Amino acid sequence: MIRKRLTDKSPSRQQRSQLWRSCTTIGTLKQIHASMIVKGFNSNTSALRELIYASSIAISGTMAYAHQLFPHITEPDTFMWNTMIRGSAQSPSPLNAISLYSQMENGCVRPDKFTFPFVLKACTRLCWVKMGFGVHGRVFRLGFESNTFVRNTLIYFHANCGDLAVARALFDGSAKRDVVAWSALTAGYARRGELGVARQLFDEMPVKDLVSWNVMITGYAKRGEMESARKLFDEVPKRDVVTWNAMIAGYVLCGSNQQALEMFEEMRSVGELPDEVTMLSLLSACTDLGDLDAGQRIHCCISEMGFRDLSVLLGNALIDMYAKCGSIVRALEVFQGMREKDVSTWNSVLGGLAFHGHAEKSIHLFTEMRKLKIRPDEITFVGVLVACSHAGRVEEGRQYFDLMRDEYNIEPNIRHYGCMVDLLGRAGLLNEAFDFIDTMKIEPNAIVWRTLLGACRIHGNVELGRRANMQLLKMRHDESGDYVLLSNIYASRGEWDGVEKVRKLMDDSGVRKEAGCSLIEGDNKALMHFLFDSKPKLNSRKPFLELHRC
Repeated sequence: MIRKRLTDKSPSRQQRSQLWRSCTTIGTLKQIHASMIVKGFNSNTSALRELIYASSIAISGTMAYAHQLFPHITEPDTFMWNTMIRGSAQSPSPLNAISLYSQMENGCVRPDKFTFPFVLKACTRLCWVKMGFGVHGRVFRLGFESNTFVRNTLIYFHANCGDLAVARALFDGSAKRDVVAWSALTAGYARRGELGVARQLFDEMPVKDLVSWNVMITGYAKRGEMESARKLFDEVPKRDVVTWNAMIAGYVLCGSNQQALEMFEEMRSVGELPDEVTMLSLLSACTDLGDLDAGQRIHCCISEMGFRDLSVLLGNALIDMYAKCGSIVRALEVFQGMREKDVSTWNSVLGGLAFHGHAEKSIHLFTEMRKLKIRPDEITFVGVLVACSHAGRVEEGRQYFDLMRDEYNIEPNIRHYGCMVDLLGRAGLLNEAFDFIDTMKIEPNAIVWRTLLGACRIHGNVELGRRANMQLLKMRHDESGDYVLLSNIYASRGEWDGVEKVRKLMDDSGVRKEAGCSLIEGDNKALMHFLFDSKPKLNSRKPFLELHRC
């Protein structure tokens, strides 16, 4: 049937429309492509146009195939160039749109009013200001600046990453009658943090579209001004999923995770369907709260929504949530069920295993990762070194530290150095740990010295503990835990005079131990229970020691 329709010398418009309407998968697209090759690939301009449109716009995820097809078209017309540029500008690789535009100009194919909006959107996504100004110059020379679509996209470009003064000048002309121009300029001011100007424009808009409402709500949410965001949210005549997502993400961003979950329940109660962005924000909220039950409910919602094949982003967020909420078994289940994985996927499960005490499994997973030729990054090696530290595998940890630099050209950062200090310290190799710090290429921070101080406490080494504490006190004087650790080292050796000296130093510095507390969940609320006074009693040794242990 496909071949018959393509080879018919006078197919009706309806027949062609039905053919391309049925082209909804990569398999059908390849069938049509094969028929066109058999009958002469470049012989039917109309079919070529449809082929490019289907592969770059109509069918999701086939942009790469469109790029394979396009070079074989001997004389692509302006429509084909524009379609390729449009698809590329909307794809994960907007740079391809700029490359195609350059090829189009170099090939003496004259761009038209439909070309420039797509190119400008690609420049905006890439924040290529210089390129955008060059395209604006070309628009002006060809006389397209007065075209509504081109002008609005120019406003959008300049408002977001170009020159706000130019955006305002373009807007102050006939664009004031266009709600799209109002929204574009308002969005630009909001995204650049000038919420006052954005709000003034918003209030002056003769007609407010949903985009402008969402822009303002998002602007307030990103600034943490959730009361202002909620007020606008309540005034929106009609909301969409973007409106809800802005509020949910805003609550997560400012740490009001419980309110984010409540907003989701409100969203469901009015029948608004969430999307992947919603779920990513909610999983982040569950992770921050450490609320496994809520996380599992969100996972169920994801399954009910039909996300059977999890995207990489959603899968990674689920793994991270389960691992940080204490369910490494569920994290592994999600990992094993994902068809597509990236390095972040491996990092999440590898790090989760390491921090939950499954060091051997974590190291085994890293070995598997290397066998599959998945290139680890700096985060991967943090997880591996933590695993080696927890498992007491010193030699293996040293090998991975060297491997990171020698094979993968990853320069160690402070976290890698901290892991190595922890590895050596846990193993009781305290002198070697000090020597390692002395040879570090970057300045050790307080966390490195605190790690070593903790190791000195575990192994009861007073002399080295004093040395680590001296380094800490050079950096900071107000951390009570540093004093408590050194005090406990003295106490573990029965050196009570040392304990008293540390206490006096702590009092003289005005440092107070924060009250110990525990979190107890009751009636679906986290309740904080204080265990003891924040200031230790001077006439009692035992309570002071227990401050750190609790």
